[in-house]
Amino acid sequence: QVQLVESGGGLVQAGGSLRLSCVASKTISSINSMGWYRQAPGKQRELVAVIFNVGITTTTKYADSVKGRFTISRDNGKNTVYLQMNSLKPEDTAVYYCNFQKPLPLTNYWGQGTQVTVSS
Repeated sequence: QVQLVESGGGLVQAGGSLRLSCVASKTISSINSMGWYRQAPGKQRELVAVIFNVGITTTTKYADSVKGRFTISRDNGKNTVYLQMNSLKPEDTAVYYCNFQKPLPLTNYWGQGTQVTVSS
């Protein structure tokens, strides 16, 4: 069974940076997209950033609230996706989850989550 393991969360002051990593325990064939989601207390899980293939083109998409501050990247050879978070704000405080998705059949793999806390 494939496991996704996140790391890099922690406590940081507003304006600071963190880099999250998510590595799969083994290679997953036909992964089309890798992404990061977050869930703050009392709120629904929301998409933060995703990196995916459209044909041979790699595309990224970000939530409006993180555009210009967060960068998603991946290393396919290492089965790893990263999220570089800069200029962090208290409202970025949440549990961050990574997600790998296969299109056919549609299969989602989730990490266990890593806490990010931004103090003001």
